Amino acid sequence: MEKFVTLTGVAAPLPLINVDTDMIIPKQFLKTIKRTGLGVNLFDEMRYDQDGSEKPDFVLNKPAYRDAKVLVAGDNFGCGSSREHAPWALLDFGIRCVIAPSFADIFYNNCFKNGILPIVLPQEEVDKLMDDAERGANAILTVDLESQTITGPDGGCIAFEVDPFRKRCLMEGLDDIGLTLEKADAIAEFEARRAQTAPWLGAA
Repeated sequence: MEKFVTLTGVAAPLPLINVDTDMIIPKQFLKTIKRTGLGVNLFDEMRYDQDGSEKPDFVLNKPAYRDAKVLVAGDNFGCGSSREHAPWALLDFGIRCVIAPSFADIFYNNCFKNGILPIVLPQEEVDKLMDDAERGANAILTVDLESQTITGPDGGCIAFEVDPFRKRCLMEGLDDIGLTLEKADAIAEFEARRAQTAPWLGAA
């Protein structure tokens, strides 16, 4: 998993509440088990017409936001079914941070496991960042995970909270497999000891 320390990039505004995982990545794209290739289908039904052409009014289709790295969204983002493809699609598009007043629990947890930082802020602070994001290509935010701050285009700074364990995992690029591999020596010692004390367990 790629480390997340400091992120600077364009923030895209998505002022919608209750954006569910089927809106983020519709069910017909859940056939793959690969984490790549889903970015093109992110917000598919909002981004494209039935003939596959882009809807020019959708935010991520606008030239200023095509390379957005931050998404500023409404309340209860990521609700609905517990599909891990939702953070996969965001990450594959290039979005590594989502800021909202609240998130659905499973989506929130899945973000951390896939290298995305979900930030919960009070509505009034989200509104400020939403205003910043409306500036198009000038909507540059810097998210500093170490200092837990978001700096806006005018230099204003907003602090955010994050669980210390999850913060460490993101900063060190540790997913569940990476956390397990940190204990590789202890696991190897245990297996060697068990092979001597209970050799019949490894006979199969």
